[in-house]
Amino acid sequence: MHEASFYIGIPGNKAKCTLCPHECIIQEGKQGICKVRSFRNEKLISDTYGRLSAIAADPVEKKPLYHFYPGKSILSLGSIGCNMHCRHCQNEDISQCIGITPASLKSYSTEDIMHRAAASGTDLVAFTYNEPVVNYEFMLDTARAMHAAGRACVLVSNGYIMPEPLGALLPYISACNIDLKAFDAAFYRKVAGARLAPVLRSMEMIHQAGKHMEVTFLVIPGMNDDRELFRKMSMYLAEKFGKSQVLHLSRYFPHYKMRLPATSMETMEALVSIAREYLEFVYPGNTGTAMDSNTYCPSCGNLLIGRNHYMVTIPGIRYGRCQQCEQQVHGKFSNQ
Repeated sequence: MHEASFYIGIPGNKAKCTLCPHECIIQEGKQGICKVRSFRNEKLISDTYGRLSAIAADPVEKKPLYHFYPGKSILSLGSIGCNMHCRHCQNEDISQCIGITPASLKSYSTEDIMHRAAASGTDLVAFTYNEPVVNYEFMLDTARAMHAAGRACVLVSNGYIMPEPLGALLPYISACNIDLKAFDAAFYRKVAGARLAPVLRSMEMIHQAGKHMEVTFLVIPGMNDDRELFRKMSMYLAEKFGKSQVLHLSRYFPHYKMRLPATSMETMEALVSIAREYLEFVYPGNTGTAMDSNTYCPSCGNLLIGRNHYMVTIPGIRYGRCQQCEQQVHGKFSNQ
């Protein structure tokens, strides 16, 4: 058993978990909302420490990260559990622990992860697939070891974490992709069982820490695709993080408990157009080849990065600048 971080013991043989904004009060033998942090023998336990449901080498673009070492491979790690309960979840079996328990998972050490990354030919590791925040202790230990070895770790998260644990983690994280589910507090309550404000706070902390951040927004018809609210979100991203903030707009398809029809291409095109009024790097996703996901220089229009699904070419960037006009390109690139 591995004792969890960030909790307070309270009278009556209970604990208050302070890892995420739910701040669950957990009784002896019970678990929090995430289903993987339990209170036993007067201690809060991380039930999934070192236990992974998936480990695989992916293109870094699959996270998605388009401006963080494009074209490189990254070792992706997933466990089980989540501190949100999205009705449209794409990985509901591992996020909601459907038919899976921590005891059924294979255990790994931080050294195992570093060896697997090296064997895969990469110095990048991503915590992804389920919500990595709920497996905080193993993520932090692995990120520390990777950082000490001069390697990089990526956090792919819903951003639902308290400031203190996020602040302790960020020195060892090089990049984040945050899943911003809506720019609407009511959507978060109804669809995700969470709150919007803590997610925005996390994004602002990541930016203030100087970390590379990209944002993903899944467009769900009739739920979070209101044009004016989306415009406000685009303006917020530009004002808080700059016009070079990378935004991925992903097309929704029915899944799990949400059976709405797939997002129309007309809606995708309209929202991409709105976002590009404020942001330089907006990428449609999950649309097949129907929409352009290449990267162009915001100054001269030169093709910087070409993408055909996960096949990537980088014809237009050298030493982090556009080869045509010398404009500095936002992101991290291998030839820097």
